[in-house]
Amino acid sequence: MEKYHKNEKELIEEQLLIKAAQEDPARFDVLYNHYYRSVFVFIYKRTDDEELTADITSQVFLKALINIQKFQFRGVPFSAWLYRIAFNEVNLYFRKSNKVCHVNIEKEGMNFLVNDLETNEKESAYQYLLQKMQELDEEDVQLLELRYFEKRSFAEIGVICGITENNSKVKVYRILDKLKKMMKGNPL
Repeated sequence: MEKYHKNEKELIEEQLLIKAAQEDPARFDVLYNHYYRSVFVFIYKRTDDEELTADITSQVFLKALINIQKFQFRGVPFSAWLYRIAFNEVNLYFRKSNKVCHVNIEKEGMNFLVNDLETNEKESAYQYLLQKMQELDEEDVQLLELRYFEKRSFAEIGVICGITENNSKVKVYRILDKLKKMMKGNPL
C-alpha cells in the first residue's frame, strides 16, 4: 500500500534541485514543472472545479517559492511538503466559502478500505460504507482519502496533515475501528 518510495539516486537528485532553488529562486522552475501536474490533480480531487484548482495551485507554488528557504528534508518526498501547502490552501478555501469539500471515491481505494475493515460481503458493503463515511468528521474522511484513495504512506500523511507519522497511523486505525463498529449495523 505504501505509494511513494524513491530510490537513493532520486532522493539525492531531488535534494540537489531543492538546494539549487534555495540558492537561486529562478531555479525553482524545475521543481514547478516537475510537480505542477501532481499538485493540480491533488487539488482537483478535492474541488472538482478546474478554474478553482488552477487558482489554488498557483497559490500553492507561490507560497512554496516564497518559503523554499524553510524547507528541510525529513525523509519524505518534496511533494509531501507541496501537498501540505495544497491541503491547507484547499481547507482555507472551503472554510472561507462555506462550501463542501469533495471526496473522489475510486473502486480500487474502496477495495483497500473494505479489506482493512475485514468485512466478508465486499460488494454489498460499498454503498453502506459510503453512507457511513458521510457520518464521519471531515478530518477523518480526509485521512481515509489520503490513505486509501491516494495511497499515501503514513509518513506522507503526517507531513500533509501536520502530524507525526505515528499519529497519522493511529488516527487512521481509530477511524477504521469506528467504521467497523458502524458497519456492524449493515442491513445488507
